[in-house]
Amino acid sequence: MIPAGKCPPPPVGSVRNVVGMTTTKKNEPAPTTDFPPVLTRAADAETTRDPSSVMTLLADSDDTGGRLTGYRSTFAEGAVGAPAHLHTRAAEMFFVIDGALQVLVGEEITVLEAGDFLVVPPHTPHAFAAAPGRTADVLFVFTPGAGRFDYLRLLGRVMRGEADPQEIKDSSERFDNHYVDSPVWREALAARG
Repeated sequence: MIPAGKCPPPPVGSVRNVVGMTTTKKNEPAPTTDFPPVLTRAADAETTRDPSSVMTLLADSDDTGGRLTGYRSTFAEGAVGAPAHLHTRAAEMFFVIDGALQVLVGEEITVLEAGDFLVVPPHTPHAFAAAPGRTADVLFVFTPGAGRFDYLRLLGRVMRGEADPQEIKDSSERFDNHYVDSPVWREALAARG
């Protein structure tokens, strides 16, 4: 990532606006942003892993003025990603880069293929896993940002047996991650065998 304050300024006389590229009427201030551009190079990105996935941490809410959190997860064949849960403050976006992702949204299960995009609004139960017999490479974005990197690090430690699962339950408010029961999702996972 480019450290805060290390981005070069725009050329003199130019207007740089990462919020939008629209012009304003004379004497109206142009929209501004309260964070510098964020660039995360693949070679420099932090990764965390568990036995069935690798998560590449791209930009967290601290980097984006609270506007978003983004990371990429690659799932092993048929790997279960997250049990049924919901977020009370954030919308979660899924973009499947490669492979296929089986998702629960509300009470419906569908499979997202490469190139598919899904937005899950706040308060909507959802869950996901690599589709049966498939791997998945997925970009996740939360808006507003939710400080998810510490959650992903904790999740990796729990999945590797290095931390107590109770820590995840105890952090539900902090990370806006609230687990819920979904008989539909339980049945779908049981059908995998």
